[in-house]
Parts: sequence; structure tokens; C-alpha cells
Amino acid sequence: MAEDTYDGPILEIENLSISFFTRLREIPAVMDFSTRVFPGESMGLVGESGCGKSTVALGVMQDLGVNGRIVGGSIRFKGRDLNTMSDAELRAIRGREIAMIYQEPMASLNPAMRIGKQLMEVPIIHERISEKEAYQRALEVVADVKLPDPERMLRSYPHQLSGGQQQRIVIAMALMSKPSLLILDEPTTALDVTVEAAVVELVKDLGKKYGTSMLFISHNLGLVLETCDRLCVMYSGEAVETGSIADVFDRMRHPYTQALFRSIPLPGADKNSKPLVAIPGNFPLPHERPPGCNFGPRCDYFEKGRCDAQDIPMFTVEGDERHRTRCLRFEEIDWAKLELGSVDVQKSEPGDVVLKMDNLKKYYEVSANALFGGGDRTKVVKANETLSFEARESETLAIVGESGCGKSTFAKVLMGLETATEGQILLDNRAIGGTPIEDRDTKTVADIQMVFQNPFDTLNPSMTVGRQIIRALEIFRIGRTEEERREKMLELLDLVKLPRAFADRMPRQLSGGQKQRVGIARAFAGGARIVVADEPVSALDVSVQAAVTDLLMEIQRREKTTLLFISHDLSIVRYLSDRVLVMYLGHVVEIGTTDQVFAPPYHPYTEALLSAVPIADTRVEKKHIVLEGDIPSAMNPPPGCPFQTRCRWKAQVPGNKCETEVPPMVKIASGHEIKCHLSREKLDGMEPVITMAAE
Repeated sequence: MAEDTYDGPILEIENLSISFFTRLREIPAVMDFSTRVFPGESMGLVGESGCGKSTVALGVMQDLGVNGRIVGGSIRFKGRDLNTMSDAELRAIRGREIAMIYQEPMASLNPAMRIGKQLMEVPIIHERISEKEAYQRALEVVADVKLPDPERMLRSYPHQLSGGQQQRIVIAMALMSKPSLLILDEPTTALDVTVEAAVVELVKDLGKKYGTSMLFISHNLGLVLETCDRLCVMYSGEAVETGSIADVFDRMRHPYTQALFRSIPLPGADKNSKPLVAIPGNFPLPHERPPGCNFGPRCDYFEKGRCDAQDIPMFTVEGDERHRTRCLRFEEIDWAKLELGSVDVQKSEPGDVVLKMDNLKKYYEVSANALFGGGDRTKVVKANETLSFEARESETLAIVGESGCGKSTFAKVLMGLETATEGQILLDNRAIGGTPIEDRDTKTVADIQMVFQNPFDTLNPSMTVGRQIIRALEIFRIGRTEEERREKMLELLDLVKLPRAFADRMPRQLSGGQKQRVGIARAFAGGARIVVADEPVSALDVSVQAAVTDLLMEIQRREKTTLLFISHDLSIVRYLSDRVLVMYLGHVVEIGTTDQVFAPPYHPYTEALLSAVPIADTRVEKKHIVLEGDIPSAMNPPPGCPFQTRCRWKAQVPGNKCETEVPPMVKIASGHEIKCHLSREKLDGMEPVITMAAE
């Protein structure tokens, strides 16, 4: 068959332009976009939300909906133009030769159908093979994606699997007919960092095994570095730089690429001496793009009358004809000047202990299978087990761990949304753990506030921004008159660096980063002493993350706030926090200063967490540790050490101590404790996970 001997680019996109048509206007989503993906090659597509990455992928799938149209250029797959194919020809290619994996695995799975049937459908429809053959192939692919007990998996329904397992099934489904091109659209965004590491490893291995070419869409530069051979950086509908990983990471030639790298917390960034540099201004809306260079209004090197005088083409960078940039001035700019902002800020010294947790436990009782005739038996979910720590004034304490480790449960107990089962929470030596929020006095409620993960869910869509902040001031009884409260509200907008005119805007008129700032303003309305920030930047673009984290730091320095920063992103934790608390299955397994936790000796779980974090720096060398298996259920935790079912060090402990006894907290150094049975000698002999290669 001629197709099998095809040796040109698998995917060739030339001068592609895609627009969406509304009743009012044509909205250009992608303009003059070109890229090529060769057999077995993995191409990363990176950029902020709204830059057109997913639109390119949908263009390749010819699935732009009723409003979307390709208005220029061509997309060729194995030399054949997809734009000119009939529906029947496209159906033969989609799913068989080009497969796509979406961000949310449940969007691709039928909840009412067993996994096996969904997998077998693919080759039965595309290749017309027998059910028996399809079943054998499904078993093989489920084993390939490293899922335990493939036969049981095929009998399961999607809701019986964890998020990581669902995503592996979706990958298996995409691989069932051995496609030539696999498009992955943010495939790991909804997953924990340890599961993400395993899925990325899996995708790389399977790419090699099946010889599949990949188009990997992500906003995470570290992930692209670990997964791809080449990448293309997009901004506002255009490709602005493209080249090999080494070219773009180490010899970048576009100001936007440079600005992206300055806004992510790489090793060496420090919140006091080398803070991140946020990209100024906002991303342009598709119908409000500036003349000339789209990045011009936000660029440090913009030259009036030149950068805005014409459409900018792609230029070839000397040294590699596949390294190209959309910048007129790329040969004039001193690219060696890539330092982070060097603004020496007065380091805030932690003050007195404000918050103390003492052997906090939170258990939930749930009825066992009451829906399915399990009777009235109850089971206990042990969400938090003997949590103990202190937090001081002006200190940032990061709380890290995978989903289900009890981070958010502890936050709810602290806020008074839940009450403690046992143990104490002391705020200024007053016990508050057993007092629900409705029984707390106004000052206690105002003292402990929360900034949530998703800014879209926390604002009232039918109330102006100013009114929402004033409402918080009324609840905290701040200001005697409406005028005083309005003035205080405007000062809070100043505090979070939002224009005062935003007071009269509705939430829908704000971007994600602006909404999160309103959430922060509201949290500080009552002069909060402790702010619990639950993944406050994970829903935001990298360029906005830098601005929001720096804002939190600035407010903390001014207001002497204690910040409890809940996150699974260890890069941002390393940059922001003074101390780190690592949680696993309700237990604190390690606590120490940031430097102590990020250097050996580690708890075996901390070691695996550090290894899983993608770092966007080619000089970084990482030890490779992939955790096997999923987190056990808090309803049925393993006996002994909570981490023993996934620990690679277990064999180093004599006897079966790990399986029978919960380890004690061992003091390693002043302020550094680890909950582990490993001998001190073994702990001290651990090697660093993250090292910088010699220049």
C-alpha cells in the first residue's frame, strides 16, 4: 500500500488561517500558521489560553463546528489535503489514522458502557475485525498503558476508575488502531503531578513503540521539554517562534518566548532577590489585535513606526533553517540579558506563632453501599490523621500532596466549614477547631479567609465587582457609612492593582487573572491575618500566575499575613514558600524549611513528588522515579505506613515494619521532621533528585 511507504512529513500545515463567524463579525482565531511534523516526531504547541492551539488541532481534525471555517492555507496529512476530502474520506482517517486525546477524559468515555466494549468498537468499525480479535487487542493495549488486571478493567464502567486510569483508557482507545498521528490537547491538566509524570512517560514509550507522530498541546513548558523533540510557541493566533527544544529553550529569538520564561519559577528564582517578571498588559481579544506585531503593546523591545507598520512574516534564524521567529528586531536584541528581575525586597521575618494545629483528626462517616442494599453499616473516611504544625506571622507555609491527601479537608476545618473530630486548632491560643463558622465571632471569620482555585465559581455573576467587596466589608462590620465602605473598597482595588473603574464592572467582563484579584481583594477586606490560598494560580495562564503570586507576596509583606499555600505545583512552592508541609493520605509525612524539603534526606514520597515535577530548563537533570499504582482510598487505608504500597525503599527496612506500624516522626535537623521507618544512615545516604548540569 502506497501509504505505508510514505516518507514525507506526516502533517504539513501551510499558511493556515481559521476564522469563526458570528452575526456581528468574522473573528480570526488562527492566522498564517505553518508547521511540519515528521514520522516519529513529537511537536509541542505552547502558548496562553486563547492563542489558538486547540483551534489548530480542531482544524487538523476538520471539526470546527458550524461557525468555524478554514479561510486560507492548507493542512496536508501524508501528502493529502484534508480540506478537500469528502466526509466519507475524513471518517476513514479520523480515529484510525489521526486520533485525538482531550483534556477531560470523561468527555471521551460513554458512562453507560463498559470499557471493553468502548475499546473494541474502534477496530471493529475502522478495520472490520472480529469481536474476538478486537478483545485480544483491547487486552494488549490496556496492558500497554500499564493498567493493573486488564480483564477486570475491560469489565468496568468509567466511573469505577480514577482520573489517571480514565486518562490511560482514553490513550488506549486512541492507540487501538495504531494511528500515524496522535493529537494530545492538554492531556494531563486534570491529573496529579505524580500521575501526570506516569502518563507522560507512557505517551513517550508508546510513541516509540508504535512509531506514532505527536502534536502535543500544552501551556506547561516543562512538560513540553520532557515530551517533545520540537516546539512551536503561539501568541494571539500566530506562531511566533518554532524550532527544536534546544533552539527555543537555549537560543530563544522572540520577546514573547523570553517573557514566558521570565514568568515561570525555574530553579534560581527567589521571591526576595530574583522575583519573577510578569508580562505587562493583557492578551488582545481576537477582534482588537494591534497593527503590525501582535505582541508589540506588551514588548520590551517595541519600536514605534517599525514594529507596528506592517504584518510581520516568519524569519529564519541563522544556524538552523527549521528555527524561525516572527520578530523584526531578533538580530538586534541582546538575548544574553535574560536575568530575572533583580529587585532586592526587604525579606519579611516570621513573627510570633499565629496558628497551631495539635494532633488534628477529621473523620467522616459514610454509609457503606446504602444505595445498593448494603444495609446500615457505616464506614469511616480518615481524611486527616494527627496533623500537627505551627504557622507564624508573615510566613508562607506550603501544603503539598496529591488529590485526596486531605489538604482541602484541613482547610475546611480551619475555616469552620467542618469541625474537627479530635485534636485542636489554636488561633492566638484560642481553640477554634470545634466551632463551626456560623458560631464564630465576626473577628475570627475575618481573620481566616480563603482564596479559591477557580475564580469563576467564587464571584456572584449578577453583582458588580465593587458591590461584592462592599458586601464583605458589611459582613465584617468595617466602615460606619456607605461612603467609608466605598472608599475602603477602592483602596482594596488599589491593593490588588486593579483600576478603580473596575468597581462598576460585572465579573463576566473580567479575565481569569482579574477575577482572581477580586477574590484576593475580598479575602483581605476584613484585614485577614491568615489567608488559605487553595491552588490560587493553577487555573491561570503562566504569565498571569507570576503577577498573582507576586501580588500575594507584596500584600503579605505589607499586611504581615500568614499565608497557607495549598498546591501540587512544587516549582511555585519552591519559589514562594518559607516552609513546606508534605501530606499523604491524611498524614504529615515531612515538614521543614523549603531548603530542607528540597534537598536530601527526603521522605520517599517527597522524593517521588520532586522527581515528577516538570522543569522548563534544559540544564536541569532529574532522577527518574515513577510511582506505581494509585493512592489508596482514605476509606480503606493500608495498615502500617500509609505510603508503603507505593514505596521503592520498603525493602530497605528489616522485617515487615512498614506494613504493620505507623512510623514515628523523626527529627532530622532543627525544624525538619520525616515520618519514616528508614534508618538514619539510609536517609542520610539519599542523593539529590534535582541537580543542575555544569555549564
